[in-house]
Amino acid sequence: MNFASNHTKLPVWLTWFNRANLLLATLSGMFLMLVLGLVFVGVFARYVFSAPILGINEVVQLASVGVVMLALPYCTSYEGHVRVDVLDGVIGRWGRHLGDLMSRGLSAWVLSILVRRAWLKMLDAHEFGDTTNMLGIPLWPFYAFIAAGMTLCVVVLLVQFLVIAIGKGRP
Repeated sequence: MNFASNHTKLPVWLTWFNRANLLLATLSGMFLMLVLGLVFVGVFARYVFSAPILGINEVVQLASVGVVMLALPYCTSYEGHVRVDVLDGVIGRWGRHLGDLMSRGLSAWVLSILVRRAWLKMLDAHEFGDTTNMLGIPLWPFYAFIAAGMTLCVVVLLVQFLVIAIGKGRP
């Protein structure tokens, strides 16, 4: 569903949609670089200087939330998830079409429930000042990453559903 490569003029909402998707993917990449750097420094400090870095596990765990959840809509829009097509030959064209619609519809429904839960958890964590045990890092921004990534992923899935439903083929 990469609309960026289309040479026609895109509607404004779609341009902003693609920008938001790319922004989250870029933030995910930055978190990944942070994780890589922290793990390298942590291993180096532990085994070369015999000085483990206190709290590095908390930072890596929270940054991993950003890596996964912020990259989710980008991966979904480029159909980068694992796909099993063992039964494609048996179920035929209409079965595949129905399966594509069902998978996107069910995924959007389940993710929308999780978005609501993440949003409520973010509000609770902000209200009560929830932090990590060792370093005291606020948790609410990471729940916000989860909610933002899954919200955009739901939008991607719904757009893909509509594209498939109106007969334009695969997104």
